[in-house]
Amino acid sequence: MLFTETVLRDAHQSLMATRLKTEEMLPIMSKLDTAGYYALECWGGATFDAAIRFLDEDPWDRLRAFKESVQHTKLQMLLRGQNLLGYRHYADDIVDKFIEKAISNGIDVLRVFDALNDPRNMEACMKAIKKYGGHAQLTICYTISPVHTYEYYKTLTKELNDMGADSICIKDMAGILTPKVIRELMPELKKVTDLPIEVHTHATSGTSEMTYLTAVQAGVDRIDTAISPFSGGTSQPSTETMSIVLKELGYETNLDETILEEIADYFKPLKEKYIQEDVLDPKMMSVDPKALIYQVPGGMLSNLYSQLKQAKAESRYEEVLREVPRVREDLGYPPLVTPLSQMVGTQAVFNVLSGERYKMVPNEIKQYVRGSYGKSPAPIKDDIKHKIIGDEEIFTGRPADLLKPEFEKLKQEVSDIAKSDEDVLICAMFPQLGTEFLNKKYDSAAASESEEPIRISARM
Repeated sequence: MLFTETVLRDAHQSLMATRLKTEEMLPIMSKLDTAGYYALECWGGATFDAAIRFLDEDPWDRLRAFKESVQHTKLQMLLRGQNLLGYRHYADDIVDKFIEKAISNGIDVLRVFDALNDPRNMEACMKAIKKYGGHAQLTICYTISPVHTYEYYKTLTKELNDMGADSICIKDMAGILTPKVIRELMPELKKVTDLPIEVHTHATSGTSEMTYLTAVQAGVDRIDTAISPFSGGTSQPSTETMSIVLKELGYETNLDETILEEIADYFKPLKEKYIQEDVLDPKMMSVDPKALIYQVPGGMLSNLYSQLKQAKAESRYEEVLREVPRVREDLGYPPLVTPLSQMVGTQAVFNVLSGERYKMVPNEIKQYVRGSYGKSPAPIKDDIKHKIIGDEEIFTGRPADLLKPEFEKLKQEVSDIAKSDEDVLICAMFPQLGTEFLNKKYDSAAASESEEPIRISARM
């Protein structure tokens, strides 16, 4: 039984909005490298955004520093399919360049998902990963609805298998995958693929350890866990706990418990520091069984509450939570994962606060209904379509086919501040934020280089 450690990415992303700094992670990398993990999930997801937005760090520098510190363990990232690490679809040439640079700078395993489980939105990533020699782990975003049946997941798994995936991940972003479901689902998936299957869940609802144990017994090949100080709540189950339990049951985990204890001891004071600084809210460490009812990921819960707080409408939180499943049904049951989780949540807030459903509609929801994000899992009802976009035509092709090549054009546009292709990709992901970040980075570097060095007289 193989383990992927999430403390360097999803654990602190889920618990405290991705605020761990590179300098806080580097000292423990050698221990993480020798603990016996299959992979260290350390990049992608929100790490790229948070690094430049909040930490004043270059995410590419972080990746290179990780690679220098690791000799034995694969480095893994999370990639949002055609969205890469931004919040829109990018042209195929940007996808190709980004994956080329991710692999050349140190990533071994790329976990690729699409918010709609639309395989067409993973095609360009898949081609590029194969082209540059990476491991393509294609992903099923797990959700519950009348259309998300075992047969649906079985068909999707076969599609991903036939696309050339190296492994498959069942990504349960809301912590709603139960032991019963995984026990029944795994044999069905194994009928259509011989690829390794990895399960990723969150401890939000309180079912995660039971789900993992059942998954292992049902034949799953890998699980995602977090070292204990950053486990539980909206994060993953504890690495040490799952390793001890599975070893006791006769499974070989490859993990060294002594080294795991040292890793945990390293992260304990970091956790306490962030609790004291109010960056890590202890509420994020608690169990919320309502996740099983509303199917809302932990990060989405906090985002909804934040939106209501800004509108001075915290008292309507439960009302918004009840509206989320209704909006999701209206829109064809999209899985609640970035960027659809934010979009559905915002629409639910608008519906409740405006007093009339779909009176206010964000542009992103309009684009989704037009087909610009891909195919919805279930058809969107005609009356909802009409309410949102009137009689506009729906696009049914691969969304990226509408996009012209953009990398070389962007490279010319930012040539005055971008000193590498990696810099250009920062600007591609976050145009305004990336430009501001690079200006600051290189202005600081130029200033430090121009400072006159202190000269010491030989007579002193």
